[in-house]
Amino acid sequence: MEPLEGKMTGAPNPESISTKLQRIATLARKIPGPLNTLAHCIDIEWLKEAYRRTRKDGAVGVDGQSADDYARDLEANLQSLLDRAKSGTYRAPPVRRVEIPKPGKPNATRPIGIPTFEDKILQRAVAMVLEAVYEQDFLDCSWGFRPQRSAHGALHDLRERARKMQGGWVIELDFQRFFDTLDHQRLREILHQRVRDGVLLRLIGKWLNAGVLKEGQVVHPHTGTPQGGVISPLLANIYLHEVLDLWFARRVCPRLQGQAHLVRYADDAVLLFAQEEDARKVLAALPRRVQSYGLHLHPEKTRLLEFHPRSNRPSPSGPSAGGRSFDFLGFTHYWARSRRAFWVIQRRTASDRFSRAVRTANEWCRRHRHLPVKQQHTMLCRKLRGHFSYYGITGNSLALDRFLYVVTRMWRKWLDRRSQGRVMTWERFARFLARYPLPPPRPVHSTLLCAANP
Repeated sequence: MEPLEGKMTGAPNPESISTKLQRIATLARKIPGPLNTLAHCIDIEWLKEAYRRTRKDGAVGVDGQSADDYARDLEANLQSLLDRAKSGTYRAPPVRRVEIPKPGKPNATRPIGIPTFEDKILQRAVAMVLEAVYEQDFLDCSWGFRPQRSAHGALHDLRERARKMQGGWVIELDFQRFFDTLDHQRLREILHQRVRDGVLLRLIGKWLNAGVLKEGQVVHPHTGTPQGGVISPLLANIYLHEVLDLWFARRVCPRLQGQAHLVRYADDAVLLFAQEEDARKVLAALPRRVQSYGLHLHPEKTRLLEFHPRSNRPSPSGPSAGGRSFDFLGFTHYWARSRRAFWVIQRRTASDRFSRAVRTANEWCRRHRHLPVKQQHTMLCRKLRGHFSYYGITGNSLALDRFLYVVTRMWRKWLDRRSQGRVMTWERFARFLARYPLPPPRPVHSTLLCAANP
């Protein structure tokens, strides 16, 4: 089947789009204040590039239109979308809300908003403009949903800063229902400080007020931005840049006695302090700061802990670890002795993430046990490589080996239950694995150990 992009009568010119993005970025660097004219760069070529960057296999929105349907008359559809966006007649459709279960919490769900495909294209086009502007403002402590940045970059940054400080005091920061409580009015005020273009602000306002379709009824919440929206991660970054990043860098750090660092990935953040007194002052000030922007800290997940290599306190990380441990981006961070007796910061798969991955793998094996074995093997190898590609870091080999061991036993169990007769003995399964081997775990993200002097 011919790819959808090939059906365009005129493919986007990457050089033209790149030149426009560079011009916006240069303008944003030169003018630190509000920018009045930005929407003029959004033309038909810009929308074609936004279409190219939009996922084609996502769920459909309230109109039921798929990417294939939209592509049948792509040129006319994009031109109509451009005309409506520029003239102000574009009407943002409601977001279709779907409740998905939270991993590890059987009775808890997470709301996901699914925009229409056309809405995704326009959101992508506006996000491209805003990203070029705000990338000049965002601080190095922000790692989530930004170009050339990733969760592993945030993990490496946190580890390096903790190593250079030789530990310290850590504040685990957790926002309570962040994407549901983001204040629309405060977001508009923050955007207005940097962007004054009427077309862009009007479109963002329409998306915020579009409402959510749930069980046949449209609800118009005054707070929150749908998880699943194309522009939502960028708006969240803009909001937290003002609420947390700038406040910590410009108002908090200059008043502290020792070193302090912030590492944030979307709404997950860790604050590292050299001195306990500084950490306690910031922990006391944080609730007032976030509440002034309509946010709330999770009372149980937000905590202060000591993170020194030579602490004599009992550690949940095990007898070989020094100090206490904390979780960030799916990994438990703790101090441990290396083979050469140096204190090093180790990281292993967090227990809740490990349990979640095991339950997901078990459920998959159960539901797909009657598929052809070759198809099962292909899909299971893909899932294992996906797990290893994220959790495959230096020092996490035990957790990776254990995960492979557990998944292998699960696969054998559900293969044995394909029929009433139990025929998959361990001897037969060994021969089976020789024919259909599972991929071995390996450290995809290999780094040198961060050591502190003993």
